[in-house]
Amino acid sequence: MIDRESLVRRHSVEITRPDPAHVLTVGNGDFAYTADITGMQTFVSYHDQATAFAEQRLAVHNATMSNWGWHSMPNPDGFVLDDAMTTYETARGPVQYPDKFDMSAMTGGEIAEEFRAGAWLNANPQRIDLGRIGLRLRSAPGAEPETYPEALADPRQRLDLWTGTLTSTFEYAGQEVRVTTVADPHHARVAFRIESELVASGLAAVVLKFPYASDGFFQTSDWTSPDRHTSTLEPLGEGAARIRRVLDDTDYAVRLDWTEGALSAAGEPHEFVLTGSANTLELVAGFSADPDDDPGRTSFSDVADAAASWWRDFWTSGAAVDFTGSTDPRAAELERRVVLSQYLTAVHGSGKLPPQETGLVANSWGGKFHLEMHWWHAAHFATWGRPELLERSMDWYLSILDSARATARRQSYEGARWPKNVGPDGRESPSDIGALLVWQQPHPLYLLELLHRARPDDKRPELVARFAELVDETARFMASFVDERDGAFHLPAPVMPAQEFYDARTTEDPTFELAYWWWGLEIAQTWRERLGQERDKRWQQIQDNLAAPHQRDGHYTAVATDPFLRRDDHPSLLCALGVVPAGPIVAADVMEATLLDVLGDWKWESAWGWDFPVMAMTATRVGRPDLAVDALLMDTPKNAYSMVGHNPQIGALLPLYNPANGGLLAAVSLMAAGWDGADADCPGFPRDGGWQVRHEGLTVWP
Repeated sequence: MIDRESLVRRHSVEITRPDPAHVLTVGNGDFAYTADITGMQTFVSYHDQATAFAEQRLAVHNATMSNWGWHSMPNPDGFVLDDAMTTYETARGPVQYPDKFDMSAMTGGEIAEEFRAGAWLNANPQRIDLGRIGLRLRSAPGAEPETYPEALADPRQRLDLWTGTLTSTFEYAGQEVRVTTVADPHHARVAFRIESELVASGLAAVVLKFPYASDGFFQTSDWTSPDRHTSTLEPLGEGAARIRRVLDDTDYAVRLDWTEGALSAAGEPHEFVLTGSANTLELVAGFSADPDDDPGRTSFSDVADAAASWWRDFWTSGAAVDFTGSTDPRAAELERRVVLSQYLTAVHGSGKLPPQETGLVANSWGGKFHLEMHWWHAAHFATWGRPELLERSMDWYLSILDSARATARRQSYEGARWPKNVGPDGRESPSDIGALLVWQQPHPLYLLELLHRARPDDKRPELVARFAELVDETARFMASFVDERDGAFHLPAPVMPAQEFYDARTTEDPTFELAYWWWGLEIAQTWRERLGQERDKRWQQIQDNLAAPHQRDGHYTAVATDPFLRRDDHPSLLCALGVVPAGPIVAADVMEATLLDVLGDWKWESAWGWDFPVMAMTATRVGRPDLAVDALLMDTPKNAYSMVGHNPQIGALLPLYNPANGGLLAAVSLMAAGWDGADADCPGFPRDGGWQVRHEGLTVWP
């Protein structure tokens, strides 16, 4: 039996110097508070991503974000999705796709008239920064507050993964400051204990600052528009107050409870200061989408105890993988990535909405989530024995089912077509790439199948019944999307494969998507059988006659049309056997040759963080564990994991990339637990004596 506390705690994060790229987050999947070296959000400018991006360096926001905090800019022109449509000629006749979007809109470039609607629709709604809670540090009464962490001496910060507790200490003005930070596991609430003589002397105080929303690509806040929002302080008695926030049509409230001292408006708009008169000050900040909601008083101890209990339960339930005893020098680093990725995906990817690629740390694409990435963020929760953390986000698909049906009808298809880049309302964002992607379509089927496997037998019928309509509508679209020619079924143009740099108007039969189409329909057929229904004859006809992936020189190409294979971006053709289990249209020996071809000649600087788990899964399924480990731990910049577990991709534009963390966990679980019919334990790890892998609680893959 694995000593889970030792396993987890040996990877607790410790930081001993400020770095704008290193932030630590406490949260619960639907709410998160990201702190700087002080354990609070003290040095806002130091972590500003916009400045860092302009200077081509790495920095990460320290924002407060949630799954319910969204905002839309005013829309005086009344833009709607129809304003961003282009008509494509297809085998079914003219079909409209919302593709009128120019990427320059995200970088402040001039927007042509034809793209104005797409620019607004792509940027709205955006996820908002609910507010910054930091320290105001002054070296003397009346001195200017510190704005950069160089003023601190001997900073030390530790995130205890076992309890979800962040402890930060440093010296300032000759005095030690100790800050303990925890997040409520069930509510949008963060709590602080600040211990220092500087609090009693007035040289340290708590400052709350509230920004306006931003419609930039990665910005979470606009500090230059104080007249566009309001922040109203309402006392609630001794040691308690509420701040009401209004940003256009968005409103929310912040309930504050503190142990002693006084809260007052500061000199700047939307800024409030909490001062104390004792050496210890405790503060609890609770955020609510309902500005009239009053949960009552909550103490720091209440939040800390709840967090410690939840995280102990998290680590002692589900699965664990331990590499103790391995002599391969990469084993310790892989174990570190595995443990930190479990923490990060729980904090940022286990909520009621599919996660965004930068989680609840920073915005990308305005904070919207990408449904083709949902699998990479969250599939591992089921395979690691924590299916409830995946299931939280699956009900959202039911909430937008009517919208997905309307999209399919507009394009003359049956069933429901799932969008790509969306906010909580499910309205897709215009894009000349996203509007034409299809590989997100089978994702709900695969995620539900993993949930079914991870659930106890007596809980499975309820899951099948609850999602039966979603499964059926998803498969109906897939069956109507194919084009029959001479008895074979094809994925026709216009289609954009997961490797997003082909001409959608002429591309057909992408290899990964063909295999995924067969597997998705097979899941839907199995779901029918679980409901006591016969297999659908039309779906079966498509499965039995689906076009085989295109081959050249003994290996698969990415698509069946010229140029057949580009050697940059995602090597997603490998997903056809690896992410997708073995099926009748993909040959294992040809896929092994394809893997070797990719590994031998690919532009790795253009690959993405989840591509390395893809290769590891493919190598595992084709019986090459040596290549699985090499691929998963490939030494290349976009496969690097920082000391806090983040996987940066494009500097400050994407300073972290959570699909890589989730993909890593998916790959490791396949490499350790295997799949139905696998002939050995740990099929993804070499049997050369270098790897000692103990695992427990993992769910076997299909």
